[in-house]
Amino acid sequence: MIYSAKTMKDIKENSIPLSITTTALRTAEQFAAQALTPEKREQVYFNTLAVCVVNDYMEMMDIPTDLKASDSWNSAMRLYADVADLNLTGLGHLECRPIRSGNSCYIPREVPDDRIGIVVVEINPEHQEATLLGFTQTVRTGELSISELQTVDDLLAHLDRLEHKLDKVNLSQWLQNIFEAGWQSVEEIVAPKTLALAFRRYEVKRGKLIDLGIQLSGQSVALIVTLTPKTEAEIRLKVQVYPTGEQLYLPSYLSLKVLDEEVTVMEAQAGSANTHMTLEFGAQLGERFSVSLELGELSLTEKFVV
Repeated sequence: MIYSAKTMKDIKENSIPLSITTTALRTAEQFAAQALTPEKREQVYFNTLAVCVVNDYMEMMDIPTDLKASDSWNSAMRLYADVADLNLTGLGHLECRPIRSGNSCYIPREVPDDRIGIVVVEINPEHQEATLLGFTQTVRTGELSISELQTVDDLLAHLDRLEHKLDKVNLSQWLQNIFEAGWQSVEEIVAPKTLALAFRRYEVKRGKLIDLGIQLSGQSVALIVTLTPKTEAEIRLKVQVYPTGEQLYLPSYLSLKVLDEEVTVMEAQAGSANTHMTLEFGAQLGERFSVSLELGELSLTEKFVV
């Protein structure tokens, strides 16, 4: 996406003014006092204020953070590198770069390229004021022009996209042997005698235990997803549900659904003596869908992206 250059007037109109708290000032002074040179003390002081201001804003937006997991809260990192990051829980590290004034912000070489973005914060400690000028998703070192920044609203939209991306199972990565937590080899969760499935040479098969909760005294079923690549842009998908443990049959009336957005596109329901359920369909690269297991009032959903 291409963004047109903005004037400083545009930046100011879309910026977010915030107060610098007394706690932030005290923390910045404490961290800065550990540095050995005046230059390093100033660097640590302003970096810490920038991180504190962004942290306060994230708390206002109900976005969880973990200061202690940030490089900027590590005393060794502060002393030996130019660090100003804030860890956003589950999303990654957001770089928080301070400026006093001017039309650009310097991004040091120490900033890793795996940051989820850079926020530029204008700091005025004398008046205990700060301004979130904007952010950039692209992480590169050197001079960053303020006119290149996107708005703070764009930052919030970026974080929302990251959060929704993380809650989907990426099936394309399975073809590279990269699996999300909880998805195990089928042999680990389903007894071999219950599987009447032949493994194809180019299949990728993974399973996950799904707890059906108190309705069935903690009974679990195995949700198994099998990928068979057809072309570079298309895969064949098989979604199955099997009983686990000592159970021979699936719970009666358990429903297996495949949804596009919130619309059910196919469905299967277990009878009184079903050993498994199967739904098969094709999907294109980038396509999103959900698989839902429903039993009475219980509904459990897994989201996928190809």
